[in-house]
Amino acid sequence: MLEKRQQLPQEQSIDTDYFIYCLEGVHDIETDKVTEAQENLEQLAMKYGIASIYKTCDTIEGLEDSLNALVLDDHNFKDYEIIYLVMAGEANSICLNDYYYSLQEIAELFEGKLKGKILHFSNAKVLDLDEEEAQYFLDITGAKAVSGYGNEYNGISSSNLDKAFFNLFKEDDNMLEVVEELHQRHYNVCKLLDFRLYY
Repeated sequence: MLEKRQQLPQEQSIDTDYFIYCLEGVHDIETDKVTEAQENLEQLAMKYGIASIYKTCDTIEGLEDSLNALVLDDHNFKDYEIIYLVMAGEANSICLNDYYYSLQEIAELFEGKLKGKILHFSNAKVLDLDEEEAQYFLDITGAKAVSGYGNEYNGISSSNLDKAFFNLFKEDDNMLEVVEELHQRHYNVCKLLDFRLYY
């Protein structure tokens, strides 16, 4: 399993209580190809001093193992406010290796394990939950919120908006203020991609 901690330039002050944990769904974890998500995390580290861990998974078991390892083995787990998921899928599911898993199934896998976390989906998949689905996910996992985009990729990646979102969190941990600020600063892109937050 590919795991990569982003190294930060020495002279940069590091906000050590703030990390992003990125899980990217890929066709094959053996492929050692640098993805757009990885490059974005490197830019976050260089430009904003935000540290991250990047892992890939190509099966639901891989996803489960990665998140369990984070929850159980990583003593910094409480420092990860955002779990960043770069995966294909439908409105309320993710797709790994041509299999679809609903967010309900994902919630059951991580019952009670995501306390206080924000799960943020890139626009590699649309996020469209009804109130019941969102509430179920939050209740079962203990997550603070689920965020993502209502509009498909269509040649416009959410990566720049994702970076802006993560950086605002570094400055302010009030989730609703961050979302408001994001809309003020990047209104057109938020509208274009249909940024959503379920909490």
